[in-house]
Amino acid sequence: MTKVFKFVILFIFPVYFLTCSPTKTYQERGLSDYIDSLVRKNDFNGNLLVAIDNEIIYKGSYGLINFDTGEKLNDSSIFLLCSISKQFTAMGIMILKEKGLLSYDDNILKYIPELPYDGISIRNMLTHTSGLPKYEEFLKKRIDINSVAHNSDIIKMLQEVKPPLLFTPGDQWEYCDTAYELLATVIERVSGISYSDFLNTNIFKPLEMNHTFNCITRRSNKQVIANYALPFVYSDSLKKYVAPDSLREHHLVITLDGTQGAGSINSTIEDMYKWDNGLRSGKLISDATLTEAFNPTRLNNGQTYNYGFGWFLDEDSQLDRIAMHSGGWPGYKTFIIRGLDNKDFVIVLSNNESDSHLVAKNIFDKINSVD
Repeated sequence: MTKVFKFVILFIFPVYFLTCSPTKTYQERGLSDYIDSLVRKNDFNGNLLVAIDNEIIYKGSYGLINFDTGEKLNDSSIFLLCSISKQFTAMGIMILKEKGLLSYDDNILKYIPELPYDGISIRNMLTHTSGLPKYEEFLKKRIDINSVAHNSDIIKMLQEVKPPLLFTPGDQWEYCDTAYELLATVIERVSGISYSDFLNTNIFKPLEMNHTFNCITRRSNKQVIANYALPFVYSDSLKKYVAPDSLREHHLVITLDGTQGAGSINSTIEDMYKWDNGLRSGKLISDATLTEAFNPTRLNNGQTYNYGFGWFLDEDSQLDRIAMHSGGWPGYKTFIIRGLDNKDFVIVLSNNESDSHLVAKNIFDKINSVD
């Protein structure tokens, strides 16, 4: 066992475990023993929830909410979702589209005319086919290391520096946080309210996601949030887990603390289960509008790429369609996976960069391995 998990293993047992509908099939899968073995093998620290046929069959908390104090996680602990946040930004755009307030084919200049780029559609931005440059490296060169950037700083940098597009919009697929930060600004300018208020009013409150919220400047303002899973990274020099804010190599977590749209949503495993239910219930948008979010992206040359609106798309071993997304930021690794042809769902959230992707995929494969 590596790093400090000789210490963490004392706390690795799940704090909470729930089995609903304990049918023989579930027992035969040995899901509880399998997950316990899986998280130990992968030195997992975090929370996870598993649902089959829209029913929670397992949820567990493994390890620490705070490595400094030794306080344990619980099933209501709040985590930064990182790039899983993109699906909420995409939903915000879909809600506005369904209200007739924008079109996916609209030029981004209609909403952010100060940008130096023409020919980029809202759809390009949703599907990572915009060709927009990655803003982080350019922005770091323009702001003081102790300053905190916001979306307005991204727009100003793009306006003044004019870094070239990486490719003609629609020609290629390349993952791009810039596009989703700008989509948050589109939501604000079209709706006339803040990104936070829009998501809260149109998504979180209707789905009763009472512990889910957009949060910026938590680190830079030293904001204290109750039951918050604080992020930790392992320091090779110090031989222990420390807050990423304390390491110079991770100072970007302070510099970009005010940006939103690509990775700023915080939530719990139970609220994310409500999110999955909300997508299946039609409470937010029509089925026709939602279906488009799970269609592969078509490039200018007619080829397709398996990404929709804030979701990677795939088929599992039994050829059922699935939607998924990972997230990562210093101290966090997250993963969500949901069946599109069935009602299976897995959410895995880690606050020490455990391999949430591997854990989630293995669990999802396990629950789909029995007919």
